Amino acid sequence: MKIEVCIDNIESLHTAIAAGADRIELCSALALGGLTPSLGLITQAVAVSSIPIYVMIRPRDGDFVFSDEEIHFMEHEIHTYKQLGVNGVVIGALNPDATINEDALRRWTTAAQGVGVTFHRAFDLVANPLESLELLCHYSIERILTSGLQPTAPEGKAMIKYLVETAQNRLSIMAGAGVNDNNALSLANIGVTELHLSGKGQRISNMLHQHSQISMGTESCDDWVSITDYDKVKKIVRLF
Repeated sequence: MKIEVCIDNIESLHTAIAAGADRIELCSALALGGLTPSLGLITQAVAVSSIPIYVMIRPRDGDFVFSDEEIHFMEHEIHTYKQLGVNGVVIGALNPDATINEDALRRWTTAAQGVGVTFHRAFDLVANPLESLELLCHYSIERILTSGLQPTAPEGKAMIKYLVETAQNRLSIMAGAGVNDNNALSLANIGVTELHLSGKGQRISNMLHQHSQISMGTESCDDWVSITDYDKVKKIVRLF
């Protein structure tokens, strides 16, 4: 079993590695589902990580219907991050009718040649998962990250099993969303060989003087810092 941990800060990188993660999905803004991280974070993560780094290519929150302008600069980002030494990128784009945007897919996988490619949970919004799977199998996609078209992977277990059986090792089906030590083994039992989680936790801020009524954003509280919880990751690693 390969364990991928998604993180959005350098502290969590060290925690995930110490807990036994096999691969990192590097993001910013996990509270928004994960966005493209900063150039500085990517550079530092590549410099210090002992495990593969896959970078999220997603410039904004919201849907996965990207404009031509967005597709263009996301393509440029892939080229840039390859030069920084990332091991892979995490991509996904849809058309308004909930089919995969094949033009974006073609451009991004071409730009990513030489590094790995994950198709992210945009897959969970497609209208036809079987057609979408077959399309992705024709491109240099290593894996699909999916919750089985349900809010969490345990809820989508039947679809995940179906996707694993249909893929027939042409690419990997990685289960993600709501994965923890209580359900990891049941996901392994349906043929999944990769699991994705954040191991989300918090620590108290290092600020000595705190303003509990002041927040710098709607998704944050400045009395604490969101980090990867060592124990949550380690418990899953120990299962395998």
